[in-house]
Formats: sequence, structure tokens, C-alpha cells
Amino acid sequence: MLFEVLRNPTYQRLFSAQIIALLGTGLLTVALGLLAFDAAGEEAGVVLGTVFFIKMVAYVGLSPLANAIVSRLPPRRVLVAMDLIRAAAALCLPFVDSVWQIYLLIFVLQGASATFTPTFQALIPEILPDERQYTRALSLSRLAYDLENLVSPVLAGLALLFVSYHWLFGGTVFGFLLSALLVVSAALPRRERAQQAQPFLDRLSRGMRIYLATPRLRGLLSLNLAAAAIGAMVIVNTVVIVRAGFGLGEPQVAMALGAFGAGSMTAALLLPRLLDRLDDRTVMLAGAAVVSTLFLGLSLGLGSFTRPGWPGFLALWLVVGFCYAVVLTPSGRLLRRSAQREDLSPVFAAHFALSHACWLVTYPLAGWLGARLGMAETALVLGLLAVTGVLTALLLWPVRGDKFVLEHEHTDLDPADPHIADAVRTPHGWRHAHVFNIDDRHRRWPS
Repeated sequence: MLFEVLRNPTYQRLFSAQIIALLGTGLLTVALGLLAFDAAGEEAGVVLGTVFFIKMVAYVGLSPLANAIVSRLPPRRVLVAMDLIRAAAALCLPFVDSVWQIYLLIFVLQGASATFTPTFQALIPEILPDERQYTRALSLSRLAYDLENLVSPVLAGLALLFVSYHWLFGGTVFGFLLSALLVVSAALPRRERAQQAQPFLDRLSRGMRIYLATPRLRGLLSLNLAAAAIGAMVIVNTVVIVRAGFGLGEPQVAMALGAFGAGSMTAALLLPRLLDRLDDRTVMLAGAAVVSTLFLGLSLGLGSFTRPGWPGFLALWLVVGFCYAVVLTPSGRLLRRSAQREDLSPVFAAHFALSHACWLVTYPLAGWLGARLGMAETALVLGLLAVTGVLTALLLWPVRGDKFVLEHEHTDLDPADPHIADAVRTPHGWRHAHVFNIDDRHRRWPS
């Protein structure tokens, strides 16, 4: 069962902290829109666009740097400190009186999130070493994100019937504080001392070096580009398609986004059993190929999102949401398999930064193309970008090179090194086979 993983008390508390923090973030999103209108009037859209740009810049630029800075600290202290920083930033937002103050506080808040999230994600595979349980935890996490998109606006709407939007920031503060309390109460694993002894520059670059030297992770990055291209089209342009294309109202916009979320949640529920039978590469590439082909077919064959009719469009968005989750949900499994325990945190931070760099490209591309070319043409361009991501993943992540146990040769280790105690002597060094990850002894992937 999907929910059997919640029997683990440590994971149960961390998952509860994640849900509560997500709900608080959802309330923040609604409140920010209303605050932006108060601060900038008709320029509120510009303010919100800049806010989302700042969020992505913080994610991409600060995640590896922050991970290197805090890697000497126990994970509990890092998570609690970041929750408290986020709570303090949210507490200040209702009192701003100029736009630049919004930008500054959002940068602080999202910078803390760029530190919190990879640290949190890297802890879960240590708490749940069994792969079946970890897969179910990934599906629950996907489910939590999708439910937050549905529940937070409803909670915000109910609250606004009785209080002003400023009180929504109070809900955000409460969410982060409660998240910190749950983290404090959880029994978390200790950080390895070997990682703590590394020089700062090595800690700063370590995650990126491991990530970019591992074929399956280079393939994962390409698939993240494909998912970002499709996701940006949905998030940025659904409102335009529904309102301008179909001539429908705001409830139908919510319905379309709900169909996308329903598809994603369906995938989260089905993926654990699917991944018990099929390997990650097959499942993720199939999902990316299907959704890319759908976008290209729609653009080339129909020329308009309105051609399938409203029910057909909802069904399309349902399938797109399903495939989107199929591509993204197994990512944690690949990251866990591709790093030693002490390297999980920098590798998750590298993935966090690189995957959001894809969104930093596709978000403005979806908006700019949609405003100037039209929806079908935008879907064609983003669909081609997604296809490029799929083809690149096929090249960078070959099925023959994705074995976990790899035979390889060491030419630069001391003969007394215990790592090669079971190796066979060759004319050039020492040859053996084991589960292979990039680390200090293995700096290149075997050819």
C-alpha cells in the first residue's frame, strides 16, 4: 500500500512537516497576488512576474552555495533554521510599503527554501533505505504537491470571507513554525564526519561534479528540460487557452488546472506498482515521449487547442498531468542510487539548482511566445524543446551503461588502499567490480 510508509515515525513527522509547510506556501501565493495589487495596482502582474523570476534565481544560484555553507551543520539545525527564516520573512510581508521590500523578502524566503528543500530531500533515502518504501515516499511527496495546489486556494478563499488577506501571511508563518516543531521532534540521522572535513570549494562543486559525471543523471537533467517545457506551457498559458481560446470563465480555468493535477495525482498513485515491474529509465522516457508527441501532434495536426472541444481539452490536460508526474516523480530514486550516503545532500542540491534552471528558461519562453505567436505555435516550439530533451536523454543515458555494478580499473591508488584489496592486478593498475558511484576514488565513469 502507498501509505504503509507512514508507519515509520520519523518519516511520518517529516511528511507532516512537508504538508504543513506546503499549505503555508500556498496561502503565501494567494496573499502575494493581493499584496502586489495593493502595492503596484495595474502593474501587479509585473511585480508577480518578477517575484517568480527572483524565486527561480534564488533556487538556481543559492542552492549549491547554501549546501556547501551548511554542510558542516546537523540536518536538524539546518531545517529548523530555514523554517524560522521563512517564517520571519513571511511575518514581515504584511508590513511592506514598497515593491522593492517585497522583492527583498521573497529573495530571503526563497533562498531559505533553496537550502531547506535539498537538505530535506536528501534525508528521506537515509530514513527509508528500502527502495520500495522510498518509492512510495516519492509518490506521497508528488501527491502532497498536487493536493496543495487544490487545497490552498480553497483554504485561502474561505479565510478571505472572514479576514483580510494580511492574515493569510499569518497562516504561512504558522505553517513554517509548526514545520520546525515537527522537525525538532523527529529522530534524524547524523551527518557523516568525512563530508564535514572537506574544503569549502570542494563542498561547493562536489554535487555538480558528481551529477554531471553520471550518465543517468545527465539523462535525468534532459528529461527535466522536457518536463519543464510541457509544465511551463500548462502553468503559464492554460488561462489564455481557456479564457481567450474557449471563451470560458475563471471556474473553467480552475477546472483545467484541476484536470492536470488529477492526472499527476493518478500517476503518483500508480507509479509505485509500475516501478516495481519496470525500470526507471523505461518509465520516465515513455512518459516524456508520449507528452512530447501529444504536443507536436496537436500543434501540427489540429493547429488549435480548441479543436478537440472542451471535454477533449480536459482529457488532454489529464494525460499531460499524468505523463508530467511519470517523468518527475522517480527522480529521487536515481539521485539516491548515484551517490554515496555522505554525498546525497550536495547531489540533491545540484539537482534542485539544475532542474530549476530549466524552468528559468521555459517559464519566460512560454509567456513570450504565447503573447506573440499564439498557442498552437507556442506548443509546437515547447514540444520540439521537449522532444530535444527526450532525444538527448536517450544519448546521454544509454541502457547498456546504466548498470549499477560496473567493472573498472584503478591506476592511481596506493597498492595498500583497502578499496582494492579484492582487485586483480593488471599491467596498468587494479581491476574489480562493485556498485559504482562518482566519488574521490572514482572521478570518471568507466567507458
